[in-house]
Amino acid sequence: MMKHEKKRTFQPAKFGLLALALSSTLVAQTRAQSGPVQDRLPDAPQAFVMSLPEAGQIGQVISSAAAQAPAMPLDTQTAGSGQPLTLIGAEQMAIKNNPRVSVGRLLALAQHQVVRETRAARLPTATAAITAEDAEDGSRISAGSLTASRLFEHAGAGGEFTQLITDFGKTGNLIASSKLQEKAQNANALATTEDIVIATDQAFFNALQAQALLKVAEQNVSTRQTTETQISELTKNKLKSTLDLSFADVNLSQAKLLLLDAQNNVDATMAALDAVLGLDRQVAYALEDNHTAMQPPPPDADQLTQLALGQRPDLQALHYSQQAAVKFSHAQRDQMLPTISAAGTVGSVPIRPAAYYLTNWWGGVGINMNIPIFNGFLYSAQAKEASIRAQAVSEQSRDLRDRIVRDVRTAWLAANTAYQRVAVTDELLNEANLALSLAQTRYRLGLSSIVELSQAQFQQTDAAIGNTDAQYQYRLALATLNYQTGANP
Repeated sequence: MMKHEKKRTFQPAKFGLLALALSSTLVAQTRAQSGPVQDRLPDAPQAFVMSLPEAGQIGQVISSAAAQAPAMPLDTQTAGSGQPLTLIGAEQMAIKNNPRVSVGRLLALAQHQVVRETRAARLPTATAAITAEDAEDGSRISAGSLTASRLFEHAGAGGEFTQLITDFGKTGNLIASSKLQEKAQNANALATTEDIVIATDQAFFNALQAQALLKVAEQNVSTRQTTETQISELTKNKLKSTLDLSFADVNLSQAKLLLLDAQNNVDATMAALDAVLGLDRQVAYALEDNHTAMQPPPPDADQLTQLALGQRPDLQALHYSQQAAVKFSHAQRDQMLPTISAAGTVGSVPIRPAAYYLTNWWGGVGINMNIPIFNGFLYSAQAKEASIRAQAVSEQSRDLRDRIVRDVRTAWLAANTAYQRVAVTDELLNEANLALSLAQTRYRLGLSSIVELSQAQFQQTDAAIGNTDAQYQYRLALATLNYQTGANP
């Protein structure tokens, strides 16, 4: 009798070992069947039937609660409603509609007209005049004029022209300076376009990331809601304490707050995307992510640096501006040289006093040379100012080169770090999924408290958010690296 009673006695140590072995087996089977989960939280815990009478009662309660748990509806906007929009389509739309791109192009067109304005100094200038005068014949202007002062009643018409022959390089340097400024403005327009492209990429990836995080938050609320419902039923049946139910309620409230923040982030990122697309109203887009397998960043940063120095449009614009400033300084210096021009005039006087006019027409042509002698050192000061400004622009170009080298290397390092973070966060998510499955099993077996389950749920949610964030941050880092090297269209 004593041996028989000892054999039927419940032994907690053996039961604990059996539970741990059983939970490890279930976790291994789950991991082998389902594989790594990257983009979602694990499903809500299902009923687990144990051999003990109490465990069987708990399993029935959990199954009933899981069947009655309300489903969390997905938001229709974030589920893919609205006009489809890809990354390339968003870039093209931004280039077409964004006002900053239009401003850059208009300024380039305006600078082309400046070239025509400067070139006009080399072309002849012609004017025409028609004059009729009623005066007291032979009267004279006695004050206020040094020209021919006699007045006669007459009517006539004529014209005159002037043509620059040479100013010893001043006009040529001004034309060259304006042409270089036009090239600089075109390069600035291209740089503005690239700014809009990278801003579009940032807004697009931020919106995709926000939508992915919203799905994580929705799944988190669904899982926490199911857990809270199960524990509530267990508490009603006196199988769990109210402390467990309080922890479950707190976890559910935290999940709902995370969902509210995620939904607000989705709306904010879509508003930012609409703004960079040049839209003055809210438009719902179904963002299409056509991303394939992730590729590692380029291995050589020095090659990227040389590429950036050769094709960055903002550096090209500053280089053209520096050349234009040098040409302008030469033009300011050439003001101190003589200017040679030709002039001519011709006309007719059909109505005139015959006593004072020998013929009814006039005409003449001549060459004039203007030689500057002294004007208070104005020209020399202007030439010196232009030369100093050209040196300043040259230093700005050198400073930009240094910053490009720094920015390319920084962007390359950030891309490499982001690429490594993807692998690390992916591994962390797999481990968090495994830990959550083990914590759920241990909690059902009564081997752990609600605190351990809550901590596992929190770590799994944080790992899922981190993995989603790492994937989109790497893609954004690659887009930034392309922008720093001037590779964007």
